[in-house]
Amino acid sequence: MEIASNAIPKQSFTGQPAWSAVGSMAMCVAMLIASEFMPVSLLTPIASDLGATQGMAGQAISISGLFAVVTSLLIPAVASHFDRRHVLIALTGVMLASLVLIACAPNFAVLMVARSLLGITVGGFWALATATVMRLVPAESIPKALGLMYTGNAVAAAFAAPIGSYFGAVIGWRGTFWALTPFVVANLAWQWASLPSMPPQVANPVGKVLGLLKRPNVAFGMAGVMFSFGGAFATFTYLRPFLETYTGVTVPQLSMLLLGLGAAGFLGTYGATVMLGSHLYGLLRWLPLALGAVTLALPAVGHVFWAVAVALVGWGALNAAIPVAWSTWLSQGIADEPESGGGLLVAAIQLAIMLGAALGGLLLDHLSIMATLIGGAAMLAISSIIVGNGGRLKPQGAR
Repeated sequence: MEIASNAIPKQSFTGQPAWSAVGSMAMCVAMLIASEFMPVSLLTPIASDLGATQGMAGQAISISGLFAVVTSLLIPAVASHFDRRHVLIALTGVMLASLVLIACAPNFAVLMVARSLLGITVGGFWALATATVMRLVPAESIPKALGLMYTGNAVAAAFAAPIGSYFGAVIGWRGTFWALTPFVVANLAWQWASLPSMPPQVANPVGKVLGLLKRPNVAFGMAGVMFSFGGAFATFTYLRPFLETYTGVTVPQLSMLLLGLGAAGFLGTYGATVMLGSHLYGLLRWLPLALGAVTLALPAVGHVFWAVAVALVGWGALNAAIPVAWSTWLSQGIADEPESGGGLLVAAIQLAIMLGAALGGLLLDHLSIMATLIGGAAMLAISSIIVGNGGRLKPQGAR
């Protein structure tokens, strides 16, 4: 694929490659993923302890998504006035405060406040991540650096849920969140030592970020992103209730199933990376459709443990490949505005997570877990239809 001639990133690398800084960002990614989605494996005990339904507890994920949406849209404008090093360190500090508040939460309202703080870090960090990497390493090393960051993502996705489930049974859900705090403190120290000074360069007002939606390929892309991630998280958020009601798993079995799902993410990430060069738009089209098919297969095999295990491995691999494909599309479809495009992409993803988790919770509370799975699969199918053959996602002048 060729990008239009004006697709020149405004943020550029200068100086020596800062691989230690990239490593600190990868660790921050791992901590963010672990913190954001730990409630998936702890949904039942959190709901029981705080006097909420499982659907209400699921909103602890959706509320972080709401604040991530707002932050991702505002952060390019805010960050343009400060040294990027200080912005990233401050965001990690907010994540630490969120974890402490979650662990101490006396009621559901405080939990939601704490999750809102976490959403600020999620939205801010991811919106700035690609543009920051472009300032840390030379152009030819950007794919490798982004791959390192997604390794942090894959590690957390593989181990956060099963570890959370296991330690939730041993030391309680509060103790599980307390256990994350030393790692975040270590990450803060690493960032402080490794991130170079990155003075502000280009102002990115909110209007500039939203203005990207005037480009047809971006508008279609964001719609595809939202239905894809929304459908995935309408299902993912409520996998524990499904496994407990349909499959009747014990806590150790639940931990093993979630570990298999997460570990399969390594396979999905690797497979997508290998295929992206020549099959990007095919992946964007068929990955959500395949994920929807596996989602619908879950209740069909739900009473057979080994069959559920196989289905969850497939689900994890497909789900992990989707963000890799969309991030690659961002680097090509909005290459001339990586920071604004990153903010818009994160906003779309987090809004989708929020709405998907909210929809799944409503369907679970008022209908059934089967309705939740059908709703998620329907959204994934719509994403596939929006992408089509990929032509509408290509930037003007590309072929």
